[in-house]
Amino acid sequence: MKSKLIRITTVPSSLKILLKGQHSFMSEYYDVIGISSKGEDLDEVKKIEGIETIAVEMTRTITPFKDLQSVWKLYRVFRRERPKIVHTHTPKAGIVGMLAAKLAGVPIRLHTVAGLPLLEASGLKRFLLNSVEKLTYSCATKVYPNSVGLFNIILEQKFCKKEKLMVISNGSSNGMDIHYFNPAAVSNEQQQTLKKDLQIKPNDFVFIFIGRLVGDKGINELITSFRTISNSHKNCKLLLVGASEPELDPLSSETISIMNENKDIIEVGFQKDVRPYLSISNALVFPTYREGFPNVVLQACAMGLPAIVTDINGCNEIIMEGKNGTIIAPKDIDALTNAMQKLLEEKERWQDANSYRKTIVDRFQQEIVWNALLAEYKTLEAHVC
Repeated sequence: MKSKLIRITTVPSSLKILLKGQHSFMSEYYDVIGISSKGEDLDEVKKIEGIETIAVEMTRTITPFKDLQSVWKLYRVFRRERPKIVHTHTPKAGIVGMLAAKLAGVPIRLHTVAGLPLLEASGLKRFLLNSVEKLTYSCATKVYPNSVGLFNIILEQKFCKKEKLMVISNGSSNGMDIHYFNPAAVSNEQQQTLKKDLQIKPNDFVFIFIGRLVGDKGINELITSFRTISNSHKNCKLLLVGASEPELDPLSSETISIMNENKDIIEVGFQKDVRPYLSISNALVFPTYREGFPNVVLQACAMGLPAIVTDINGCNEIIMEGKNGTIIAPKDIDALTNAMQKLLEEKERWQDANSYRKTIVDRFQQEIVWNALLAEYKTLEAHVC
């Protein structure tokens, strides 16, 4: 009889996208249940992954009363289902899931850390978030930062002891689907059609950014740098793939003005499938301030693009300086401008698509990450049996 494994995320889109394919893989070895807030995405996880799902409402914001309700509901689920393993992802699922699992006596309680938003907080909010993080880790039997950088930050912040921490494989929560993110997946005809629609000329050099168009992702710096670049390079475009969030992290008025006036900046909004846009681009630019383990960088390299990234955890573990891209300091407009300028001037050097793809295939393909996590599950089970 299979042991029972429960996976939890705060919102169902994370269960569906962040851990895509992993549920069905694990269901070969475990009786898997996915838990998240209710929604169509949760129904899709049940259908696509072939696992049981349970809806438990969780909020992403600080809501003490609702959070206690979530803990109680999860506690009741755990007492009923009797899982051997509970594994949480995302911050709120972590605190309510780990607390409920400990209260319910679940023997193996695991939490994956994919980012630490608290690092940008200060004052009372920082103290509160630090306390929540420490409580989450204290309730867990093991904590999995999904990058070496996060591993070191957790130790520096003294959130838990080193013995409780482990980076699975080479990092990443789910690895990269190298079959889906493959340059061959987008035909030449599709590329030409998209270029025509976006008014990109055959000899244009295209920088691409994928993600939320917010200050925290370095968009203010990127737009300022590109304005300088485009003044001296007429056959250059900046392709922005993602939605803005003016109510949460608005861009500066100057940035918005440049985006509206510069015809070489192309906005296409959020796109469910980013592969066609990567296929018509020459390089990824990702000047974010903080990340866990950025899938966008994995996706770009898997599609054969070099990348300019900031020297933060995750990014500096995927990109190897001079081999599949270049690394710059965050929030440094001059460094970003120089890196983009240099890549343009040396563009013949940065055309080894197979080499960039190989850096991902060899280290981050999903099968490597999944099997490493499965091995960890089995090792932990052997110690509690």
